[in-house]
Amino acid sequence: MQIWVDADACPKVIKEILFRSTRRLPVDLTLVANRPLAIPPSPRIRSLVVASGFDVADQAIVAQLCAGDLVVTADIPLAAEVLAKGGHALSPRGERFTPDSIGERLAVRGWMEQLRASGIHSGGPPTLALTDRQAFANQLDRFLQQALRA
Repeated sequence: MQIWVDADACPKVIKEILFRSTRRLPVDLTLVANRPLAIPPSPRIRSLVVASGFDVADQAIVAQLCAGDLVVTADIPLAAEVLAKGGHALSPRGERFTPDSIGERLAVRGWMEQLRASGIHSGGPPTLALTDRQAFANQLDRFLQQALRA
């Protein structure tokens, strides 16, 4: 099993949680971004630099993803593609995307895009709170424990 990170927008604190997890558990981690990233020296952690452009990192993740892999992303369409390919998706806020929830999340995303296109600004997501970091760490730990037992 591999963990993939849509790393361009992933908060540093979430990357740190992932780095710690790879030190404790036999899991490989790949951060995909359109620029070089600082990563700790580890045979289990690597950075994949892709070209700049719309969804280039997403396409690279989906192309290399294997069923059962985990993708950390806040990108709802990417999460949908990951689930369709048999992977698992987790947001940096600790939300586990599932086949049952992804349709609703895509619909909400589409609705918000329509609002923005019509000139209504809803603001961005709130800053990552301590509770979000804890939710992510807990969901990640739960997922990894189940995956490594299987």
